[in-house]
Amino acid sequence: MSQETQNVSQDATDATSGAEPWEEWEGKLVRYSLLIGVLALIVLGALINFFILH
Repeated sequence: MSQETQNVSQDATDATSGAEPWEEWEGKLVRYSLLIGVLALIVLGALINFFILH
């Protein structure tokens, strides 16, 4: 491996090694946000299909 590749690899390791675990509320916030986003895509897709494509 070249010196530059080793430096990038070391930087990536350093950036993730100090990560602290998430609090419970942070995990719930991410899960609920993703769930709301998926539901919004489904609802908006259905509305577009019903009103625009038909």
